Amino acid sequence: MKTGILGGTFNPIHNAHLRIAEEARDLFQLDRVVFIPAATPPHKPQVGELSFASRLEMVRLAVAGNPCFEVSDMEAVRGGRSYSVDTLRQLHAERPEDELFFIVGADSFNDISTWHQYQAIFGLCNIVSVQRPGSTIASLAQALPVAISGEFCYDSAAKRLSHSSGHCVYALDGVLLDISSSHIRQLVKAGRSIRYLLPEAVEHYIKEQGLYVDAR
Repeated sequence: MKTGILGGTFNPIHNAHLRIAEEARDLFQLDRVVFIPAATPPHKPQVGELSFASRLEMVRLAVAGNPCFEVSDMEAVRGGRSYSVDTLRQLHAERPEDELFFIVGADSFNDISTWHQYQAIFGLCNIVSVQRPGSTIASLAQALPVAISGEFCYDSAAKRLSHSSGHCVYALDGVLLDISSSHIRQLVKAGRSIRYLLPEAVEHYIKEQGLYVDAR
C-alpha cells in the first residue's frame, strides 16, 4: 500500500492542507493519506495552548468525507516530543509493507537540517516537497544539506532526487492556496468570517467551542 503522511499542528486544519493532501494522493496514486496532528511540536510553541483533543477533532471533522483520508493520534499516544523521525519509524514497524510518502511544505524542507535525526528520514520514506505561497525551492538539490548531498543523484527525466536507500525526493507544484492557520485565528479574534477557508464542519466546531477568540 502507498501511504501519504501529512503532519502538522493543524491549529486549525484548513482547505490548503486538504488540497495539498489530495494533489499528492492523485499525483502519486496513494491508497491513503494519514493526517497526524503533532501532540508536542518540537519547532514551535502551541499558539493559544489549544488542546490536542480539539485539534484532533477538527482534523477528524475535516477528513470525514474522504474515504482516502485518515487521522491518527499516534503522536499523543506515544508521548514526548513529536519528532517526525520517530513517527516514521513507528509507521514502519506497524506496517512494514507500506511505501511511505512524507508530505512537507517547501519551507520545512528548506529547514530539514534542523530536524531531529534528519539524516535518517531519507532512508525511511519518500519526501514530497510542496510549494507554498512565499516558500519556494529553486532546486531540490540546492535545498539538500551539504552533509548528505553525496547520498543523492538527480533524475532529470523524472525531476526527482534519488537517495541511496531507494527512496526519492519530489517537488510538487500544485494549486497555491494562500491560507494560513494564523490568519484564520486572527479573523476569528476580529469577529470576521472564515467561511470557505476551511471545511464547514470545522467552522461550526470553532464557533460552538468558542475557539480562537483570544488568539494570537
